[in-house]
Amino acid sequence: MQKRALITGITGQDGSYLAELLLEKGYEVHGLVRPSTHRRTNIDHIRERLQLHYGDISDAIGLGRVIDAVAPDELYNLAAQSQVRLSFDDPVYTSEIAALGNVHVLEILRKSHPHCRFYQASSSEMFGLAPPPQSEASPFLPQSPYAVAKLHAHHMVRIYRQAFGIYACSGILFNHESPRRGEDFVTRKITRAVAEIAAGRQQELVLGNTAGRRDWGYAREYVEAMWLMLQQHEPEDFVIATGVTHAVQDVVEIAFAYAGLEWDKYVAHDPELYRPTDPSILCGDPRKAREKLGWSARTTLEELVKLMLDADLREAKPAR
Repeated sequence: MQKRALITGITGQDGSYLAELLLEKGYEVHGLVRPSTHRRTNIDHIRERLQLHYGDISDAIGLGRVIDAVAPDELYNLAAQSQVRLSFDDPVYTSEIAALGNVHVLEILRKSHPHCRFYQASSSEMFGLAPPPQSEASPFLPQSPYAVAKLHAHHMVRIYRQAFGIYACSGILFNHESPRRGEDFVTRKITRAVAEIAAGRQQELVLGNTAGRRDWGYAREYVEAMWLMLQQHEPEDFVIATGVTHAVQDVVEIAFAYAGLEWDKYVAHDPELYRPTDPSILCGDPRKAREKLGWSARTTLEELVKLMLDADLREAKPAR
């Protein structure tokens, strides 16, 4: 019997890769799309194979109607206001989407679809100042409104799993990127700018803190782990990471070198772009995922940056 999946946040980087994966596995794939979302380039190539539904995760009544209509076997909650810096400017909206939106889904499943398996997109930002490497057993010391909202959702998944017996799990994904990454995220900001500079259309790349270290992987691989989590006999939470950390400065140097440019001629720093508080090092311990899911990251940061930059170079048009 064909499985049916519902993905919130389907137009984003992760949602689009997950939709592709599920279609390849023979699923009937549904997606929740906000009426105000006009940019759907990530799913244009598979649009005819998807069933999209208008709705907003902050609207419990409308969300319930969509879930009832779809009656999914699996629900992947990827919807969020995921800009960490923006969460300081608008913590209320961030919390409504990342924290309360998750509770809306859990309540609907508890009351009407208790057999649906549920995946929640948690974040490495929840670890904050916890010493690396961070594993499923590490303490949570969040450093942003976004991280706090994600932590609320993470704990609610655990509570609903324990209290109500529903199959609900969280993937604590460390930073993961791709050519589909939004241009407001630092890795895509860098590769996009390098491509524009190489084409003669941009003169400078302005960044904030480039010393922060993160664990970066390839989004296409990370959605495989999401699916694997919902195929296990019992629901568990997993850290999904490469286990290797790099500084933002490493991304800068890899990208400019690949384009044949000297980074120090084009990069400027603006203190206004620094976050008010920021984890210094996030590095995941993916041993549990490797042992129980058989999953491990395969793409290095250098390969990932080159993949992203190749895509941006193809789109960049030389200045006339």
